[in-house]
Amino acid sequence: MLKPFLADLHVHTVLSGCAEVEMIPPLILRQAKRLGLSLIAITDHNSCHNAEAVIEASVGTDIHVLPGMELQSKEEVHLLCLFDTVRQCQEWQEEVFQRLPARGNKEEIFGAQFVVNSVGEWVRTEERFLAGAADMSLEEVVARVHSMEGMVIPAHVDRPSFSLLSNLGWVPESLQVQALEVTPQFVPEIGFQKWPQLKAWCLIVNGDAHRLQEMQNRTLFKIDAPVVQEIHLALQGEQGRRVMVEWPGVH
Repeated sequence: MLKPFLADLHVHTVLSGCAEVEMIPPLILRQAKRLGLSLIAITDHNSCHNAEAVIEASVGTDIHVLPGMELQSKEEVHLLCLFDTVRQCQEWQEEVFQRLPARGNKEEIFGAQFVVNSVGEWVRTEERFLAGAADMSLEEVVARVHSMEGMVIPAHVDRPSFSLLSNLGWVPESLQVQALEVTPQFVPEIGFQKWPQLKAWCLIVNGDAHRLQEMQNRTLFKIDAPVVQEIHLALQGEQGRRVMVEWPGVH
């Protein structure tokens, strides 16, 4: 039997230098519960160091946590890379790290990058610069993540920076993804006038949350289980799976 999963698939932790210090596992999960979420994805910039800590913190709750990252391609486009297991995500992280700029993070400019445990205690500070672009093309990222049984969703495509529409001007027809993420500010009747191409796509809304108040509860999946393959089916509307989004002014 299909079950509803209210989801936010784009949540940052204190590993992202631009995130607030409140973005630690127990507080993220507390906010998710308050919003009625049953599925979240941890998607820090170019790394998944804190995903396992949030998964550990979720044990005993009704919230399922997918490990992932928000990768920045060489086109400077942000892409959500989602996986079912920490092991998959860590393998992907190793590949990404080899393609990131070989320089240290400047905390005074980009913010500190904290690795924490499941209760939010500091474990170490990541010195590698995570906020840059990996030397990987859009197509390369999508193909490789798919080969690892993961999923790619282009992030905040309607944003004026680090997005498909702002950096490329369009969504390449050859891009093998099932959905696009839009920001919570996206209004279909306005957005479709500005970007008619978006009418042909399955759109989802996530928070891109760098602070607790930015987490969203507007995307609902009807799926059998909170796993990548089921989400994939829902985004394509296959085998009875589906996704529903609450849009401003639409009830």
